[in-house]
Amino acid sequence: MKRVILAVIIIPAILFIGCDDKKDGQSTQEELLLYCGAGIRPPADELIETFGREYGIKISPDYAGSEVLLSKIKLIRQGDLYMPGDKHYVEQAAQAGMILSQRSVCCWVPTILVRKGNPKEIRELNDLLKPGIKLGLGDSDACAIGRTSKQILEKNNIKREDIQKNLVFQSLTVNELGMQIQAKALDAVIVWDATAKYYSGYGDEIPIPPEKNVISTVDIGVLKFSKHKELAEKFVNFVTSEAGQRIFNKHNYSTKPPE
Repeated sequence: MKRVILAVIIIPAILFIGCDDKKDGQSTQEELLLYCGAGIRPPADELIETFGREYGIKISPDYAGSEVLLSKIKLIRQGDLYMPGDKHYVEQAAQAGMILSQRSVCCWVPTILVRKGNPKEIRELNDLLKPGIKLGLGDSDACAIGRTSKQILEKNNIKREDIQKNLVFQSLTVNELGMQIQAKALDAVIVWDATAKYYSGYGDEIPIPPEKNVISTVDIGVLKFSKHKELAEKFVNFVTSEAGQRIFNKHNYSTKPPE
């Protein structure tokens, strides 16, 4: 799995480095590169489109797992913005001296998503250990939902070797888990609440009680090596504005921590 992740990081990075921002001696339009967690894509796409229309600034997104993106940023040290699936990754980038500023933009709650009708009668976390359950989790070395799911299992004293018996799929992004439920390939996955709502036509959501859950906060950071820091800050201001927050809410992303 780690070899696959490494390939995902290095190949696009080499292609990116090989690209020149000029062609035939002419400068291209200024644009920002946003490294964005794949699970945030629905609101991010609309934020990018709206921001570009209102301010005339192009933003090119790079969607992938949060850990994959962090490794890529460390490798190529280019780009303008980083919005992973958990502020943990922005803090890791800050510790590596790569973040100029950061702000919180939304939060989400992990939940269990099961096949429509819940044929395996999964009601709680411990039911994921029942014989015959086909379970999918995010890879903790690749994406935010994987790291958070690992924390949830540890918090509830569910041993990795026990869950491993039913674990038949590990994903690089949270979206892949929803797709597995849509395809009826799995019985249950742990995803973000916003992701579960996106796949509500194919699965049912089984909430995890607050005392057993781990809430995730999403931050956006401006990268220190950005060549367009003022424009990057402008996008951050838009994302955290009332207009930007409404876009998150429209796509079922919470902008305030659950009570």
